[in-house]
Amino acid sequence: MAESAAGTLGHDELLALKLVALDGGLASATKVSCGDLGDRLEASNQTASRRLQALEAGDYIDRDIVADGQWVTISDAGERALRSEYADYRRLFEEESGLTLTGSVTSGMGEGKHYITLPGYERQFESKLGYTPFPGTLNIDLDDASIRARAELEAQASIPIESWEDDDRTYGAATCYPADVAADDQRFEPAHVIVPDRTHHDEENIEVIAPVKLRDELGLDDGETLSIPSRRPANEPANDRKRERHRYREHYPHCRRRRHHRVPRWRAGVDLR
Repeated sequence: MAESAAGTLGHDELLALKLVALDGGLASATKVSCGDLGDRLEASNQTASRRLQALEAGDYIDRDIVADGQWVTISDAGERALRSEYADYRRLFEEESGLTLTGSVTSGMGEGKHYITLPGYERQFESKLGYTPFPGTLNIDLDDASIRARAELEAQASIPIESWEDDDRTYGAATCYPADVAADDQRFEPAHVIVPDRTHHDEENIEVIAPVKLRDELGLDDGETLSIPSRRPANEPANDRKRERHRYREHYPHCRRRRHHRVPRWRAGVDLR
């Protein structure tokens, strides 16, 4: 667990990014006219140009300006932003939107042991995760498919770890994502992917914490492949309305929801004039 921050993408810029992607900017360079983009954004040419400039400044797109327009390609950061938005909608409309990340074990810089054992974090781990983590993190280099899918992690069930301070400094917040760790025919839980708000790691790596030393528990060496399926916390209720209604009817079969018919206003004595 280490500590550098990434910028945020505004809703207006995200919409422009989506339109560029729909024009083919994810697969290859696509020619973009500010006039056409402005029409689709219901904005002026100048506004469309500013949106593209903001996307380029944030490294979400690459642009090549030519005499009659510009060629735009969505960068890796832009694709991650779109995948994160996609994952949010999957979570809203699909029954399950679980995520499995795959990669290989690697040695970290040793900072995890220091941060994991700090009292301000340790207290929160015990109360929120239900265990005291082994002093250290398991570092995983993600494969190419998981690097692209990593943005979907933000849409998974999560547990916030708050920032805190002591006499010397302030320590940043983090987010824990409940997960299992699977290697060959072995599987361990509980574990959590931990993502500090500020981190030295790039999008190609993740860190995992658990109540045991996972390297010893699963017999892992550097370079071994494993997968990290996300899971719902045991104490978190399902957030799907249909599932809640079904559970209610199973427990209370004698109860049926009555339909309440609205009485026409003329029958209720309301003067319609």
